[in-house]
Amino acid sequence: MKKLLVIVLLVSLACGTVFAGGASETAAAKESGAVKIALIIENTIDDKGWCQAMYDGIVAAQAQMPGKIEFSYSENMPPVDAGSIARQYVADGYDLIVAHGAQYKNLILEMAGEYPDVSFAFGTSAEVGPSNVFTYMPESEETGYLSGLIAGLTTKQNIVGLVGPVDGGDAARYNRGFVLGVKAVNPDAKIQVAHTGSFSDYVKAGEVATSQIKNGADVLTGSSQQAIGALRATAESPTAMWVGQDIAQFSTAEGQKKCIAASSYNYAAVIVGMVDKINSGVKGGECIPMNFNNDGFIFEFNPALPQYKTPEITAAVDKALADFKAAPGVLANWSSVDYSTL
Repeated sequence: MKKLLVIVLLVSLACGTVFAGGASETAAAKESGAVKIALIIENTIDDKGWCQAMYDGIVAAQAQMPGKIEFSYSENMPPVDAGSIARQYVADGYDLIVAHGAQYKNLILEMAGEYPDVSFAFGTSAEVGPSNVFTYMPESEETGYLSGLIAGLTTKQNIVGLVGPVDGGDAARYNRGFVLGVKAVNPDAKIQVAHTGSFSDYVKAGEVATSQIKNGADVLTGSSQQAIGALRATAESPTAMWVGQDIAQFSTAEGQKKCIAASSYNYAAVIVGMVDKINSGVKGGECIPMNFNNDGFIFEFNPALPQYKTPEITAAVDKALADFKAAPGVLANWSSVDYSTL
């Protein structure tokens, strides 16, 4: 019995030490004015796509706001497993928990009701959530349009390929913006559109891209982390090229020789916005848009492939960028694109 009591006391002391440590860290963060942010992602922080973009954005926001952000993350977290780690972050005194993906929506809304004093965020979503939930929506028809301009002016076969994950959210906006861009400069081009049904199925994306290339596509694009599979398939073709949805693709072996240009989501703008709102007493209840007008996007040509940055392509891209930066909502007609008419 005495032995059992000793064990219980030791366990109690250990737990007390853990929570005391967490409490002191939280107190230090509060004293310094830092907002504690936790990021939960389903893939990894180096996936050259969706998850890395948010991770890089928070790191960039830290640099922009020295001493004002403390940051931790958990990767490879499917929604079924994310609840326990999210609750641990709450117990550790985190101010903002970002579950990066619409697949986390139900979990976040549930937890927001349980913990009204904590801020939560998920995206992409255009809806306005509860008073302690932020959402964010990339208006990625703009980035898709730039990719479409480049594809439409680069293709020699007059056939381009689009490998999407699902027909929803910002992926749907990107895809339809791509169609609008291609048609703006090359109305006769044929656009092959297919969806893998997954944001992270690299294998299926590669199979879809291979099929499109066999059917004549010589410039391809795709969004979300699954697009890396399509980029790898493009790299195996001696003639096909790629237009990316993340500048990080330039640094891959495939992207260095195949990715003509890319746009990236600048999540730093979203994170800085949420931190500012939290510091002013606003815990959520707002949707934060991302577009070129509010610096939510970044576009670059691949410096390793200067031969594709022709005067014609540069002029078309510069014109579109100027329009996007001048005002949001330039491509408000993106949702009218009908794939069945392509």
